[in-house]
Amino acid sequence: MTRIPLTLARRLLSVGACALLAYASAHAYAAQAFAVSSPGLADGGTLNASHAASANNCGGGNVSPALQWHNAPAGTKSFAVTIFDPDGAKGLGIVHWIVYGIAPATTGLAEGEAAPAGSVAGTNRTGGPGYYGPCPPVGEVPHHYLAQVYALDLPPDALPAGLTRDAFHAAIKDHVLAATSTVLRYGR
Repeated sequence: MTRIPLTLARRLLSVGACALLAYASAHAYAAQAFAVSSPGLADGGTLNASHAASANNCGGGNVSPALQWHNAPAGTKSFAVTIFDPDGAKGLGIVHWIVYGIAPATTGLAEGEAAPAGSVAGTNRTGGPGYYGPCPPVGEVPHHYLAQVYALDLPPDALPAGLTRDAFHAAIKDHVLAATSTVLRYGR
């Protein structure tokens, strides 16, 4: 049997201890990271037809999906939520929902909740406020709907109503403490 020199054994133990510490730290960070989910749906999960648009033969009920978030960073003064389809409009993307000025004590939106009291609606694909459900062309590969939650250092009343996605992004530049997202899918 070959013996390992004591100094080499100590180095191996030290390297192993460092690796174990790094592994534990990564899991602790993941457990504490700002995160969003849609209850009952895994990241990449498929929305049911109730979430689809109700107009243009889309067959849905225009019901917004439930979203829950946790571990918001310290200093969060408000939240914002957007749902964007990067596949829509032949790759130019479609805005399905923008709501901001959500109180910092809020930890989610219930299914079908238009917007929490006191929040502010941005402008969706129709040029109006509120949630507008998916309606990808029949037969296309299911589209991806990026649901993003932003933790902002802006008070709930800081932004005017009706911002488009581009105007919203310009207004929150340098005010995002953290952002998280989940992908939902839908096809017809």
